[in-house]
Amino acid sequence: DGGRDDARRNIDAWWPSIESGEVEAIVVTASGCGLQVKDYGHLLRHDRAYAAKAEKVAALSRDVAEVILAEKDRLMAALSELPAAPTRRVAFHAPCSLQHGQRIRGVVESLLVAAGFELAPVRDSHLCCGSAGTYSILQSELATTLKRNKLQALEAHRPQVIASANIGCMTHLASGTSKPVRHWIELLDERMMRAPRS
Repeated sequence: DGGRDDARRNIDAWWPSIESGEVEAIVVTASGCGLQVKDYGHLLRHDRAYAAKAEKVAALSRDVAEVILAEKDRLMAALSELPAAPTRRVAFHAPCSLQHGQRIRGVVESLLVAAGFELAPVRDSHLCCGSAGTYSILQSELATTLKRNKLQALEAHRPQVIASANIGCMTHLASGTSKPVRHWIELLDERMMRAPRS
C-alpha cells in the first residue's frame, strides 16, 4: 500500500507537465527505480482514479541509457571534437533491474566503449551482486557471498573504476572494494567535461 501511495504521489507531481505536453519522457538514472516506474501501470491497474495515468507514466518512463542511445550519433560527434582523453579501464556491473527487469542489455557497455573507455570483461555478468533491495538485509549471508563473487569477477582484469546503473548495487559493491564505484553516466559526463575524478 505504501508503494502504491508513493506511485500516486509521483504521478500527481508529474501529471500537470505530462497533460500539458511539456514532457517527452520521464528519465530515471537508477535502474531499480526506473523498473518500478515502468511497472506503475501494473501496480495501479485496479485503481480507477489512477490506472490510465499510471499507464501513461509507465509508457513515458525511460532509463537514461535509452535516452543516451537515441542521441548516440550526436554524442559521438561531440566527442570527436574534444581532445583525446587517456583511456580508462572500466568494469561494468549490469544491475538485475537493468538487464533482466528492463531488458536493457549491452547498451551501457556499447556507449562506454564508443565514448573511449576500455571495457574489462566480466565473467558471469548476468548474475546478481547481492544487493537486490532488502535482500541484502534479509539474506545477508547469501548477499555477502554474491557480492564477494561479483567483485572478484569485476576486479579480475584490473579496472581503474567499477561502474553500475543502480544506487543499491553501487553502495553494496563499494562496501567490499577499495576501487571507486561510480554510476556510468558520471563517467560519460567526465569524458564530456574533461574533468576526471576518482
